[in-house]
Amino acid sequence: MSLIPYSNPALSPRPWRRYSNKTLQFHSSNTLIPIAIFGLIELHISYTWPFSMLLSLSLSLSLSLQTTLPMFLNKTFSVRRRFSDFLGLYEKISAKHSLLGCIIPPPPQKSVVGMTKVKVGKEDSSSAEFVEKRRAALERYLQRVVAHPSLLQDPDVREFLERDELPRAVNTQALSGPGLLKMINRASDAVNKMTIKMNESDNWFESKLQEVENEEQLLRRLHAAVDSLVNHRKELCLNTAVLRKSVAMLGSVEENSALSRALSQLAEVEDKMEQLHQQQAFSDFFILAELLADYVRLLGAVRCCFEQRMKVWQRLQEAQSTLQKKREAEAKLLWANKPEKLQQAKDDINEWESKVSQYERDFERVTCTVRKEVLRFEVRFVDVVYRCILVEMQHRTSLVQQNHICMVIVSHRNIY
Repeated sequence: MSLIPYSNPALSPRPWRRYSNKTLQFHSSNTLIPIAIFGLIELHISYTWPFSMLLSLSLSLSLSLQTTLPMFLNKTFSVRRRFSDFLGLYEKISAKHSLLGCIIPPPPQKSVVGMTKVKVGKEDSSSAEFVEKRRAALERYLQRVVAHPSLLQDPDVREFLERDELPRAVNTQALSGPGLLKMINRASDAVNKMTIKMNESDNWFESKLQEVENEEQLLRRLHAAVDSLVNHRKELCLNTAVLRKSVAMLGSVEENSALSRALSQLAEVEDKMEQLHQQQAFSDFFILAELLADYVRLLGAVRCCFEQRMKVWQRLQEAQSTLQKKREAEAKLLWANKPEKLQQAKDDINEWESKVSQYERDFERVTCTVRKEVLRFEVRFVDVVYRCILVEMQHRTSLVQQNHICMVIVSHRNIY
């Protein structure tokens, strides 16, 4: 198996497929993910289920994986997962690795409206669009997880990839008790961030955090503009379809044979134009809009790394303050000549000195990890965006050429 560059499924737009009431299955191109120099992982996610889903609780995904890494027992295996399993995986790895300063790729967000349409079997383009969007988003999420050298070594990740049956994921609902607790903790962290100012000794972290916040704001604006462009493309496609049908109906009732034939030919050209507009909408959506949405969330994960470093720093400051108070209390006991309480005060001082030393080591470790993670993120961000722009330019050039051919055909056909 040859080593090829990492390939993002968002860079391979595919048209929506009409689905029947029997089976829906979306396939993506094979994706090879190089993991350092140790081997490759080929990862593929597809949806397959009977479409009588009115009483079903969840939709099932098929995860196929092929690898040359020696850490896995099998080289090829396939398992079935639910969307809640992906959320459960994120909760597990986030609880362990985010405390160390790692960037945890965020999973796709829930969509109650889109999921409800699919479960009740509403066969329209929005349901098919939602299915493919979620499938591709989950595939990209899992690719980022296995491409992370630390996360790939996690037992929970390997269990997610290999184990046939997983325990049902809990605490993944937004309105559950743990979900509300997380919202409260986030609000508390936001208040602490506004009220407590970290005395940054390393200007690198201050400048990088400012860059991340600026990039996140710019990407949000760009994503909104691209999303508006995608909606415009879809509306243009629908209007072209209406024009095509109108011209075709007009040609079918026209008594003049020459004019009827010309109108039919014009309807064929409009049909090709409709397909081009649809391809442009898919290209803008999968290559640009989805990529931008992913990296807006990823930049939020990068900010969480800086916030975790600040939490460790705050814990260190609190421990140093407590140690200082313990020493002052010992000095007061010596001044008051109370030897019966001195031993307890010395024990408290020794305990907090040990905690301060441990928190200092934690802060240094988190600082090193955050620096390494941010540098790694920057390299991958530049690489992915560069390849995304190249693919978009190539695809757009092809569409422009096809559009030009259609315009030439129209200009050479005289309907009169």
